[in-house]
Amino acid sequence: MKSKNKKPLLPDREIMTEAERELLSRDIKRVAEEYFELSGNTCLDITRTESGFSVCVLFDARRIKKLWRPQN
Repeated sequence: MKSKNKKPLLPDREIMTEAERELLSRDIKRVAEEYFELSGNTCLDITRTESGFSVCVLFDARRIKKLWRPQN
């Protein structure tokens, strides 16, 4: 049976656009805010390595939020 996927496969890229980096940074910040009270900007560093990429995310936080266990 032939695949009906008509989308072209995108080749791997070496860099992200500034818009993509901003979107990734916002997504990571939104998740981090669930666990921490943030107090500054989120810094994103993406570096090419032998096996792919190293992604480093840094942000300042005032405190770790108390997490509540869901009730069943």
